[in-house]
Amino acid sequence: MAYLTKTQLEALINEREESFPKSIRSDILTKLSGIPKLSKKAVNKILDSVEDAYLRSLVEPGEAIGTVAAQSIGEPGTQMTLKTFHYAGVAELNVTLGLPRLIEILDARKNPASPFMTVYLEDPYSKEKEKAQKVQRMIELSTVESISDDITVDLALMQIKIALNDVLMEDKGINPELIIEKLSKLKKGEVNYVDNEIIIDSKDMTIDDIYKLNEKIRDLKLKGVKGITRVIMSKDQELDEWVLFTAGSNLPDVLSIPGVDPTRIKTNHIQEIRDTLGIEATRQSIIDEATAVLQEQGLDVDIRHIMLVADIMTQDGNLRQIGRHGISGEKESVLARASFEVTVKHLLNSAARGECDKLRGITENVIIGQIIPLGTGTVDLIMWPGYQRNDKNEIDE
Repeated sequence: MAYLTKTQLEALINEREESFPKSIRSDILTKLSGIPKLSKKAVNKILDSVEDAYLRSLVEPGEAIGTVAAQSIGEPGTQMTLKTFHYAGVAELNVTLGLPRLIEILDARKNPASPFMTVYLEDPYSKEKEKAQKVQRMIELSTVESISDDITVDLALMQIKIALNDVLMEDKGINPELIIEKLSKLKKGEVNYVDNEIIIDSKDMTIDDIYKLNEKIRDLKLKGVKGITRVIMSKDQELDEWVLFTAGSNLPDVLSIPGVDPTRIKTNHIQEIRDTLGIEATRQSIIDEATAVLQEQGLDVDIRHIMLVADIMTQDGNLRQIGRHGISGEKESVLARASFEVTVKHLLNSAARGECDKLRGITENVIIGQIIPLGTGTVDLIMWPGYQRNDKNEIDE
């Protein structure tokens, strides 16, 4: 029996160009290339089977895919818990999951309730604990308050005194010289270091100004990334490497830190992904985040429904929410917009602009009692009653 070479196999698969999309042909070639001694008959049998499965997976013309997707996500959504805080493997981090997180994703919130990142490292940082800790210190935001035992204002001497904590400073890799340098850049009085205490002498300032300076000093950034309040380092036993989990998210700044693996870094902040990596990455992030939320709750939703939602949210190159300020509020039909929320406002605005509703959607046709353009309703049947068929199978007018 003659067996196919890789070139012959590829040619045979590409003959089915009209049967499958390119991605499926590529997957078939990858999988069959690893199987030795394939005959032409066996490959054709496999291709017939795949074609049959592919045709059965296609949506029927006129199918209400939006309604089916909404029901398929909405019905399991009623079984979700209202509030869940949990992160597998890292008990110290609180993460919003369940229904609140799903609402956050679909609303395309600019600021999620609990942003976090999973930061994977490159070799050798991922294998050596000391080097992973070095990256951890570079990411975690350290302020003057976070490395101090106490910060007090002495109004008698018009001074601000900062009592440093040696243990915290050593843990975060900060020395007094760095703190003095940062405080000196504020140009708000003379800075001195005496007996593990930094004293800022501000005799020329008013009481209001010295209290404002005190608040500014507390939040003064010494090192780390803005927005990352905490970084936890954990050993991934499966990958046998150190991984960083952050409370807070700042994707562009963390990507620029040496040692961070840019190909595996993850964030649950979808707007940051949109601004940093673009709309295609945003679409994939919506799919991944929504799927993870549903799976964590033990709910099984076909990924194609979630993909449809992600597609509609990102179809024009921008990230839009599913709501009156996004997709639902931008529908072509006046009646469809008015039926969703703020009815009177939509009707008045549309009347003022002289808009015309062409009744092409589902909602507006339900409102006026017409057959909806779905399924059999998508077809118009035209009859010519003037023609009759006689017994001789001839057509008379």
